[in-house]
Amino acid sequence: MEAMADPTETPPALLELTTYLLSKVGKDARHRLAELLAAEGLRLYHHAALAALADFGPHTQRDLAVRLGLDPSDLAKAADRLAAAGWLDRTRDPADRRRLTLTLTPAGAARLAELTALAGGVQDEVLAPLAPAERATLHGLLLRLHG
Repeated sequence: MEAMADPTETPPALLELTTYLLSKVGKDARHRLAELLAAEGLRLYHHAALAALADFGPHTQRDLAVRLGLDPSDLAKAADRLAAAGWLDRTRDPADRRRLTLTLTPAGAARLAELTALAGGVQDEVLAPLAPAERATLHGLLLRLHG
């Protein structure tokens, strides 16, 4: 009787597809980060919203939703959570009371630094097999593909 092949082995034909490998590694990294954020009571889009406000400054709620590719109602719920925690301020535009502007608070900047450190830990785990120069090369290549 033949020995059963490893049922978790990836088909070699898939290992030849760079896009498959990118997808699998990306999915694993996203899952790891999502688990860490969930333990903090947060989701990936909370981290993304804080990062965008830190990097680009105040945004209207609608513009931030567009920047992050989120449904405006989902961003509104995220903004509620972030404002309740004191990590962002929401102010109404005096010219258009329907428009809300979101601004990162100092507490939000501190929380973002903590979340960025968590994300860096996940990145270090995922990229552990690579030497620093290889990580830099991978990062540069991914930026070219993203851009």
